[in-house]
Amino acid sequence: MKIRLLIITLACCLQGYAVCAQESPVLEAYLREGLTSNLALQQEQLEVNKAIQALRQAKALFAPQITFAPTYSLAYGGRRIAVPVGDMLNPLFATINELTGRQDFPTDIPNVDELLAPHNFHDTKITFQIPLYSPELKYNYLIHSNMLSSREARLKVVSTEISFAIREAYYQYMQALKLQEVYRSSRKILEELTRLNQRLLDNQMVTRDLVLASEYELSAHDRQMAETEKNVNVTQAYFNFLLNRDLSSDIKLDTHLLQKAGHLQIQEDLDQLIAEALSGRQEIKTLDFSVLAARNATQLESKSAVWPNLYIGGNTGFQGYSYRFANQGYLIAQVGLRWDLYKGGERKAKIAQAQIREQSIELQRTEAEKRVMLEVVQAYHALKASFQGLKEAEVGLEKARAYYSITHSRYFNQNVLLVEYMKAVEDLKKAEILHTISQYELLLRKAHLDRVVGRSLVE
Repeated sequence: MKIRLLIITLACCLQGYAVCAQESPVLEAYLREGLTSNLALQQEQLEVNKAIQALRQAKALFAPQITFAPTYSLAYGGRRIAVPVGDMLNPLFATINELTGRQDFPTDIPNVDELLAPHNFHDTKITFQIPLYSPELKYNYLIHSNMLSSREARLKVVSTEISFAIREAYYQYMQALKLQEVYRSSRKILEELTRLNQRLLDNQMVTRDLVLASEYELSAHDRQMAETEKNVNVTQAYFNFLLNRDLSSDIKLDTHLLQKAGHLQIQEDLDQLIAEALSGRQEIKTLDFSVLAARNATQLESKSAVWPNLYIGGNTGFQGYSYRFANQGYLIAQVGLRWDLYKGGERKAKIAQAQIREQSIELQRTEAEKRVMLEVVQAYHALKASFQGLKEAEVGLEKARAYYSITHSRYFNQNVLLVEYMKAVEDLKKAEILHTISQYELLLRKAHLDRVVGRSLVE
């Protein structure tokens, strides 16, 4: 059973793995690990397991029900049955014998005085019952079959969500590390500036306020670096949590991952993506099976209100005193019919209730379709905005680097004020941060579009 559930889980992502291997072999390995070890997915697998057992239980109701049910009774005291058989028959038989001159009839018949409850009595039997026609059994089986399909679709939903969560957490961890590198690089610039100002002060070429200003900028920068360190640790812990690993476990990095961002593109138009989402989202399929289950529940109540239940059964075994089986065997065959003729409108109320439930789920499905369409529209335009944002960030970074290079050279030649140089340093840092965020934001939004379209890991 566990193997079957694992196959179901991995099958829904099989197509995505092939594409993910092109995206990042490192990330593919983590996705495989997450889909086999994530605790939320294991809980969902248990729910599928419960649905499978419920379906087996519903199927078993069609089979003959055979029960071995022996009983043995001992009775003392209580009510008795007293019949004066001897007092009535002995005089009569004596008179007949006297008239005929023969002794054909006994004249010593005892009176009957027996306990009403049998003493030293056994009933060793096997009972059996076979349903011949039962609407309740048929539609109960169909409902459980629909619910199993719904749970399996839900399992795919969870596996897709976990796949996206792992990708998102991996991108966020890589982004945090990249931002940490940006801050470290910026700190080297500030350290160099502080040393330069100190040398100029030592040579009495500048006043002490420049040194204090650069030292202040360095300390302020260190506070920002502490925040980036926190983000690295938090994203690392969350990623390991999704994989059910120790929260401080090392994460292997894919240094070529950012190359993907420069080659991403949207192959389909918005209408194609919406159509793909409506046909591929497992959430809608889950509601489809729930609608079928509700429809079968309505049929169950409707059929049960009109048609009877028919079955055959019987008992066979031994019955008598003192467990002596000889001449105690018996066989009883039965044909049974159960037909509810009147229950005070209960059936009508159940039918109406089932119909309302069916209508409610159909409305949920309609709402889910509209929500999916909205999610695709939002994700599509968000991804398009990310493409434009990355281009602008690349242009901005190029200009910030050029501006910093010029300002850096001028400051070392004492041709520009400290405040202008610090602005160039800050602009370069912001441009690098924005470029890094734009790169990973593009990857995240592409992954989000895959998720809302219904692709497990597909590009």
